[in-house]
Amino acid sequence: MIKKISDKDKEDWENFLKNKEKKINKEPVKNKDVRHDNNLKISDKDKEDWENFLKNKEQIPNKDFVNKKITRREKIKKIDLHGYTIEEANKVVEKFTKKCFNDSVTKIIVITGKGLRSKNIDNPYLSKDLSILKYSVPEFIESNLSLTKMIIEITDAKINDGGSGAFYIHLKNKDKMK
Repeated sequence: MIKKISDKDKEDWENFLKNKEKKINKEPVKNKDVRHDNNLKISDKDKEDWENFLKNKEQIPNKDFVNKKITRREKIKKIDLHGYTIEEANKVVEKFTKKCFNDSVTKIIVITGKGLRSKNIDNPYLSKDLSILKYSVPEFIESNLSLTKMIIEITDAKINDGGSGAFYIHLKNKDKMK
């Protein structure tokens, strides 16, 4: 279906085109150029700084090409020590920590349990705290020189990782220790 254009529409269209031609033929409006503004006063200090900048041969670092700090991807391993004796747990933790360090693991989650079912609590000749893995394993790690060289810190675990029955061992980057 072809629609006829009314005389009014034709007239409006021609007026539009004429106005458009007038705008095109007009000289473009110049933006105010700050450099030619007579009211702008540049201090001698600014001029001197500009001259020094131009004379300086040092290059300004290109932020697009500056090496960005390479961050280590977090690699996490877990070990559960439920049912181990103190001696067994210490040996296993030492061996596991060294293996994780060599495998570039960043964090170890050590699950010790809270010690609520520990049979050592009933023994009056044993320290209540040091006979529970929760306390004795971190103590062993901190006193072991070969392990402390690999570890950044030992922190309490978050609730979703075991809460008060676990702790984290944050390991150093083995590549940076060479």
